[in-house]
Amino acid sequence: MPASSTTSTAPKAVERPVAPANRLIGFIIIAVLCAGALVLSMMVGSRSIPPSDVFHYLINPDPADPVSQVVWQSRVPRTFLVLVAGSALGVAGGLMQAVTRNPMTDPGILGVNAGASLMVVVGLAFFGVTDISQYMWWSFAGAIVTSAVVFAIGNSGPLRGSPVRMTLSGVALGAVLGGFASAVLLTNSEVLERMRGWSAGTTASQPLDATLSITPFILVGLLIALASTRALDVLSLGEAASVAMGAHPQRTRLVVLVAIALLAGGATAAAGPIGFIGLLAPHLSRMIVGPHQGWIMAYSIVLAPAVLGVSDVIGRVITAGEVPVGVVTAFVGAPLLIYMVRKYRIPEV
Repeated sequence: MPASSTTSTAPKAVERPVAPANRLIGFIIIAVLCAGALVLSMMVGSRSIPPSDVFHYLINPDPADPVSQVVWQSRVPRTFLVLVAGSALGVAGGLMQAVTRNPMTDPGILGVNAGASLMVVVGLAFFGVTDISQYMWWSFAGAIVTSAVVFAIGNSGPLRGSPVRMTLSGVALGAVLGGFASAVLLTNSEVLERMRGWSAGTTASQPLDATLSITPFILVGLLIALASTRALDVLSLGEAASVAMGAHPQRTRLVVLVAIALLAGGATAAAGPIGFIGLLAPHLSRMIVGPHQGWIMAYSIVLAPAVLGVSDVIGRVITAGEVPVGVVTAFVGAPLLIYMVRKYRIPEV
């Protein structure tokens, strides 16, 4: 049998149009679920706090009260980081999937998180970087350089723009960068000790000021992402069709590259390399709303923090100590990736 006949019979996901009213209703429902996950994050931990006490001390903080100290020194910074980093990773993953036309990519799979992590490790090990106000710039630099290299490789040669080529480029580059980071950590015990929790992806022990310092960059990245949705819808039709419609694919990719660097770099600087959130949130959003980038981004903004918040709570209660949220999301995301590999067949171009 000819090869072309075998590829033509491959199962393919069918996108169904969804009414705008249903999209809005779904968004409201998921936003409520996100709010519930954030409230749960405020309540659950090594010390459970009733919701009435949480709301009371949020409105009336008392520095002398131990419960108020837990709320403001631990739960508020942690929950705010879940919201900010979750939204950033979800939208960054949606941008990656849109610009590569591949539903199996996210900043982790394409090596962006590895690049950001490596630069933070280098800053800590060789340049005396100590806090987030310093190493977030290293994280941004690593994210944008890695994104640029992946897109350059994926958009060069006879198979330019191929989803398979870009995904494999990101996986290979991420493996190389991860190896370099491991080599630096294994030869520097002091940095390894400081990086042990962060490198697994965690929302613990990060002060509120640190998250606030990266929030403006993530907000800019979110605004760029939302402003690019129409261009991404056109780009999804293919390179030739988008050019015929008057679009500028390379300019769109460059703008999206900046947004991905801001979002993935900022989230990684604050919470470490948390994987699979950028894969899970936009994919689930696409299943609900169909191929509409504006709605996919809107859903990802609330769906990703909901998933990250629930995963964080699970990590707090699953053992006597605490499992970093990056480990929990890997347990959730890896089976999803296997399912998507079996379900989707990415066409070769």
